[in-house]
Amino acid sequence: MEYPCETTSIEGFVQLVACNLLPHGYWFYVTGRVPEGKDPRAVDAKLVGKYAANLAPPARAARKRRGLANVRYVRHERFFVLLATRGEHPFFEEEAAAIHDIRRVPLKFAGYWISYRRGQRTRDGRPDAAWHAHVQIAPRRFQELRAYFAEMATRWSSSRLCLEFYRLPFEPYAPIRRQMLRLLREVNRMRKQAGSEILPFEVLPMRRRVVKPFGPPLGRAAVQAACKGRSVQRRPEGRDRPQSVRPGGLAPAKPRPAEGRGAQSAPAALADEPVQGS
Repeated sequence: MEYPCETTSIEGFVQLVACNLLPHGYWFYVTGRVPEGKDPRAVDAKLVGKYAANLAPPARAARKRRGLANVRYVRHERFFVLLATRGEHPFFEEEAAAIHDIRRVPLKFAGYWISYRRGQRTRDGRPDAAWHAHVQIAPRRFQELRAYFAEMATRWSSSRLCLEFYRLPFEPYAPIRRQMLRLLREVNRMRKQAGSEILPFEVLPMRRRVVKPFGPPLGRAAVQAACKGRSVQRRPEGRDRPQSVRPGGLAPAKPRPAEGRGAQSAPAALADEPVQGS
């Protein structure tokens, strides 16, 4: 059976690493890029064969019982990552100079930082000693977004700003939701000081989409094009959809049917998500 390793979207790559691999102990990683002029599928076949990344789940479980490591290989376009569990494996000798521990050095990909760390606080306020996948907007990218929104907070209309928040190309994992809320509060503080209309919290997508990493891409560019000239209104079931607005304000005009964002309901916090496979 062919080993699936090429994800069809950025969201699928991040979800596969954060939700499927990190909870199973794939903490040691090496990243790379397929050079221009080389066939990515040939590189896939070489690395998968070299590190036996295509073992079936029973074989991986047997290796784990014997204290041996397992390796997985994932690629999106020309960016790839090899991830390994604890144990003995030629991977740790061949890649010794480039290996990182994702618990200490985040995996940087497409503006995301992916890491694995202890939680902060549980819902009842107690310290959370459990380990969780942690997906956030990369600090440098987040500072760029803060500067961008600070410059436009009082120059743009509320409907234009709503669209800009809706178009942010990041899935709202729990740390990203906190970053988005911080952006929105900063924008609203500046707009309030200027006497402008503040933005409702409903402009932020608070539930991430669960995607098929190796399935058809969702077409984010097409979604954004469909949203041109619209703002965001909360649907009763908790997902956002484009809604036509009257010029110069957020009050909705005549409702129109939802236009495919391809959204599915998902758990609100990454720590609560079920593991989808090993």
